[in-house]
Amino acid sequence: MAVAFTKEEDYEAQAADLPDRPVSAHANLVTASGLAAIEAELTAARAAYAAAQAEGGISADRTAMARATRDLRYWSSRRASAQLTEPEPEPGKAQFGRTVEIEREDGRTQRFRIVGEDEADPAKGSVSYVSPLARALLGRVVGDVAEVNGAEVEIIAVD
Repeated sequence: MAVAFTKEEDYEAQAADLPDRPVSAHANLVTASGLAAIEAELTAARAAYAAAQAEGGISADRTAMARATRDLRYWSSRRASAQLTEPEPEPGKAQFGRTVEIEREDGRTQRFRIVGEDEADPAKGSVSYVSPLARALLGRVVGDVAEVNGAEVEIIAVD
């Protein structure tokens, strides 16, 4: 029975020793909505940290405290380094914060908003400005062709 108790404690200690979330080496460019999302995550992390402390801290639930501490460090860092970026829109030019519509060689069209790393979600139509797709499109204008993953795409609209 002592062995089982020790193993259970070991698993809890390992779970409580969470590695930090990786922070990108790229500039933390954000749109206004991205900055708001970071602030919301920071508020949630502060609340989770306060809740973990109120529930007895490390002695009660080491994993909850570890998660809350890790998330608080991450979102504090991201908020501190956030650079609100709102370039003056240039008609038809792919820029940070703008939505670019492309046509692929097979005729499919796709729309992506170019945003900061923390707000990127390709499934919801947004890509990070450091992604290969965004890097290929940034600075180009409607009618330009860019190469993405060995295939050509044409910019057909920019909103």
